[in-house]
Amino acid sequence: MAEAKGIRQLVGPNYAPRIRAERLIATSRVVLAALSLMAVWLDPYTPPIHERTTYFLLLGYLTYSLTVAAVVWLAHAVLDRLGLITHVLDLSLFSMLTYFTEGPTSPFFMYFMFSIVGATLRWHWHGALWTAAAALVGFNGIGIYASEVVNDPAFEENRFIIRSVYLAVMAGLLGYLGAYEERRRREMSQLADWPRALPSDRKIPQPAILESAARVLGAPRVLLAWEELDEPWLRLALWSKSECRSWREAPATFHPVVADALAGLSFLSKDVGAPVPLVLHSPADEPRRWRGAPIHSALRSRFAMASVLCLPLHGEGLRGHLFALDKSRMTGDDLLFGEVVAHEVASSIDQALLSRRVRQTAAAEERIRLFRDLHDGVLQSLTGAALQLETVQRLWDADSRAARDRLAAIQRLIVDEQRDLRVLIRDSKLGPFGLVAPDAGLSGYLRELVHRLEGLWSMRVELQLDGVDHRSCDGLAYDICCIVQEGLVNAARHATASEVHVAVTAADGEVRIVVADNGHGFSFQGDFDHATLTALRLGPVMLKRRVESAGGTLAIHSTPGGALLEARLPTGRWVE
Repeated sequence: MAEAKGIRQLVGPNYAPRIRAERLIATSRVVLAALSLMAVWLDPYTPPIHERTTYFLLLGYLTYSLTVAAVVWLAHAVLDRLGLITHVLDLSLFSMLTYFTEGPTSPFFMYFMFSIVGATLRWHWHGALWTAAAALVGFNGIGIYASEVVNDPAFEENRFIIRSVYLAVMAGLLGYLGAYEERRRREMSQLADWPRALPSDRKIPQPAILESAARVLGAPRVLLAWEELDEPWLRLALWSKSECRSWREAPATFHPVVADALAGLSFLSKDVGAPVPLVLHSPADEPRRWRGAPIHSALRSRFAMASVLCLPLHGEGLRGHLFALDKSRMTGDDLLFGEVVAHEVASSIDQALLSRRVRQTAAAEERIRLFRDLHDGVLQSLTGAALQLETVQRLWDADSRAARDRLAAIQRLIVDEQRDLRVLIRDSKLGPFGLVAPDAGLSGYLRELVHRLEGLWSMRVELQLDGVDHRSCDGLAYDICCIVQEGLVNAARHATASEVHVAVTAADGEVRIVVADNGHGFSFQGDFDHATLTALRLGPVMLKRRVESAGGTLAIHSTPGGALLEARLPTGRWVE
């Protein structure tokens, strides 16, 4: 109750349709009572014997109307009992006014229409029918009493019959309008209850989507035929009460699925198997008729199509048609409403296709990242170990003690890399510094990395750090370590450098990584920014990809006496 009250306060008293209907009826009742009293006062149209009674009835009806209007306009909730009570009172008062003012020929007969309209607004077609039945019983009772009991000479049988028929016909029309409105509300409710596509469900289309389409369209079977824009297959999915299955066919099997003249249009036909089927299609202006074979004959015969509602599907990643089969009754309204359903189906399939592409892209990126991590970590360490083993072979006879020390170092390296590989499998964000204490920070990771690479590649590394332990660098710690490692390994392995200077600085929303060595440089000479390196396809490929994946840029200065790599990574996007 508290939640409902909160909702009413949030959206206001005019939210509920029933409240709006009650206010409209109450206001109309006041106008009806006031003008009726004024009309009778200006021109009494009653037998003199009932003149005072009519005045008092209308005066009481006006007072009652004002009271009900005040209650309804001040209420913030639907008053179901009040609506029923006032409806019964209206019928009773209208019957009394009709009886006291010339009976079956009374002008107050038209007030029964007010009750029928009010019942339609309140209870749709049910209210219109039972109110019309009650009004006919009351009106016919008055007519029979005037004709058979009191033998009223003013009674006119033809007028009595015409008014009764008029009342019944108007009740039927209002009942139809009430039923139409109720149907539209039900359809809107079903659309609002459309199932959402679940990323965990990889079946395209999801059976729940087809089931909802069949339920909303009122079709026993639904056939979906579509093509994904990046795949050369015609995909089919059939839903019925007993099964839901999907498969694919060669594109030419049912080409074209619908006639070229109807491509992109919604259409319906009560019998597509007729020699010359009549088709009602919906262009932009209004529904039109078309004669011909609307659907591919092989498709029609395979699924035993008779009555068909065909709706085009236009999505970001698909094109196709939705067929509602065996629908018992179809009207032009189904074309417009069906287009809304087709839009929901296309959106649901688009979402599923997008989810599938995201999963595929994520898997591909994960494979690339794993390859890059293995290249920057384990593979480079194994390469260094292989070079160290060559040194051991040369030292074995000349200096066996030094050779054994080198072997012990290689053994420690292999053990460390074995542990790092296990950590990489378990948590890829630890990588080459997974053995360092968790609270060491980025500076601790970099010092441990430099220490290991110095022993592995027999070079001297000078490390300069400034602001790297700021929390803005946390999200880039892994990439920074990998970039430093790649730069050092390239300097030792390819440039045969013996001394390397590494500077890592975090300032002004970015991290600047500089690796300068005394080797022989790259095969190209000069200064190159990131755009030039990309255009000329120069520089270390894996290093450029890692910098780009972090949203940064890479620049290289290469000379015969050494090379300088400068990577800049933005940190602003990582700050919470």
